[in-house]
Amino acid sequence: MLESMRILSAIMFTDIVGYTALMQTDEKRAKSIRDKHREVLEKLISAHQGKIIQYYGDGTLSIFASAVEAVKSAVLLQKEFEKEPRIPVRIGIHIGDIVYDDDGIYGDGVNVASRIESLSIPGAVLISDKINEELLSHPEIPTKSMGKFDLKNVHRPIEVFALNVEGIKIPTSKDLKGKKKEEIKSIAVLPFVNMSADKENEYFSDGITEEILNALVKVSGLQVTARTSAFAFKGKNIDVREIGKQLNVHTVLEGSVRKSGDKVRVTAQLINTADGYHIWSEVYNRKLEDIFDLQDELSGKIANTLREKLTGSEQSKPLVAVPTKNIEAYNLYLKGQFNINKWTPEGARNGIEILLKAIELEPEFASAYSMLAFCYTMLGAMGQLPAKQSFPLAEEYADKALELNDSLSEAHISKALLLIFDDWNLPKAKLHFQKAVELSPGAAGVYHAYAVYFLATENLESALIKIKTASQLDPLSLPINAMLAEVYMYAGNSKAALDQIEKTLELDPAFRSGIEIKGWIHFFEGDLEKSISTFLEYHSLVKDPLKGVTGLGYVYGKAGYTEKANECLQKLDQRKKIEKEVSLSMDFLVVHAGLNDFDKALHYVEEAIKEGGGIFFIRSHPILKELRNDKRFGQLLKKYNLPI
Repeated sequence: MLESMRILSAIMFTDIVGYTALMQTDEKRAKSIRDKHREVLEKLISAHQGKIIQYYGDGTLSIFASAVEAVKSAVLLQKEFEKEPRIPVRIGIHIGDIVYDDDGIYGDGVNVASRIESLSIPGAVLISDKINEELLSHPEIPTKSMGKFDLKNVHRPIEVFALNVEGIKIPTSKDLKGKKKEEIKSIAVLPFVNMSADKENEYFSDGITEEILNALVKVSGLQVTARTSAFAFKGKNIDVREIGKQLNVHTVLEGSVRKSGDKVRVTAQLINTADGYHIWSEVYNRKLEDIFDLQDELSGKIANTLREKLTGSEQSKPLVAVPTKNIEAYNLYLKGQFNINKWTPEGARNGIEILLKAIELEPEFASAYSMLAFCYTMLGAMGQLPAKQSFPLAEEYADKALELNDSLSEAHISKALLLIFDDWNLPKAKLHFQKAVELSPGAAGVYHAYAVYFLATENLESALIKIKTASQLDPLSLPINAMLAEVYMYAGNSKAALDQIEKTLELDPAFRSGIEIKGWIHFFEGDLEKSISTFLEYHSLVKDPLKGVTGLGYVYGKAGYTEKANECLQKLDQRKKIEKEVSLSMDFLVVHAGLNDFDKALHYVEEAIKEGGGIFFIRSHPILKELRNDKRFGQLLKKYNLPI
């Protein structure tokens, strides 16, 4: 009796079209076709390391250890079936977890593969988006997207691809009988140009752009490209059709802002990216005190224009709430946001200083408190400020923002991340993430942060879905693209992780975090020498002999270069003496774990817990899996009232 096993496999379904009818009219020919079908399957599937699990009348269910081999097998199968006597066969392939025992195989992956096969036509091979990902590094096997489909008993829309190989048929959209998911309307809001005489008013034009963007992400059924990707085109003279291709959007909003005294002129044009034609354009002249009405009018018009064809209904609910009646405080808020969006330590410090002035002027300015909370959360999480200093401030400002206005999704995100990074209170964090999604269903940052939660809970499939959603909304974001690679790495898919991080580094070859992640990916591939050379590249980009040595020290230790790993520890010791305010417990922990010195590593686990901020990395990162298996690790968590 075969013991039940759960394995990751490529799953192939085949089916002879019209076989039942043929049996009723020409039984002899039907049996001849069935025999050829089985003969070809048994020969070509086994030749590609596959295994036929089940025959069911006119079809088969097979599994493969390799998605690429499954696809290669399918190509040869269809070419054989096209030879006389021709056999009209549909083929569908998916990859996923299956449960395998004496009764056969079952699981969600089997259902998806079966549904995809039923969509197909004779002579074609349809594959799922997951199989297509495995083919990205195989240009000799081109594919064509057939769109997304809502498949029966499948919880997410599946993008289906057809093999676009010579000799294999490609279905038309009319051929596919499944329920195609309706295309979502999409828009990118490009940075409005500052036309004011005072060039310092750029913060205001950027702020107006971001406020409109933030209003549009609240519209259900509208996909809005996030700020990072949209602002990548700032100051560049690029045709909107090219922007549409790069951002995968149907429409672009562009415009300008002229601010003079208490008067504002805003021009806006909504453009179709398919042909570059204007859908509409408007000029708005307002007093500064009416700026929120203008933002709401403009975002409402965009939403209604784009939603008409989608739902036939109009957006009647206001999208922009007046955040403050104090225009001076609002100006400071926009200036603070402008500085924080530079994503530099100096910009963050300047932004905090300006936002504190804003809440002095307006003590009930919820958006300013929310931005302060987010800023302090990120500074603490990235090690720019000690967690014991930054997280309490972040919590204070997040709580204040939610007290004043609990409809600010960014405040819920800050609160949720704090609950993960500082308290490891995952159930409560999830509630805040769910509320953030409800409030801003089109915000990339919400899904980016939500992916962190699913990493923490080790729900890697959901983490992948969330970070892919974030990537679709913000395709040029370096941190989001890098995190997608990390999620693949956490899931043990080093090949997909490496492909993704290479794409990320194409956007910016000097992106340090991306190079660091690449070092870890090479480590999990088992290529320690490549990992070391990549971490050395990362260390050189840091441009400080005492910084950027943690990953290097870990891999040196695992590779048996004990002396070099100890040199990294010495550099950390030197840095600790110079930068007394900086916590290096996590760094010492990682290098000692690489040296398999779990006594010292556990000492630094305790130090990191005391200092706060390191619990997410300690509890979730795959490099510390061995350490987490030490019974003393659980005892430490219990000592500090953290869930085991």
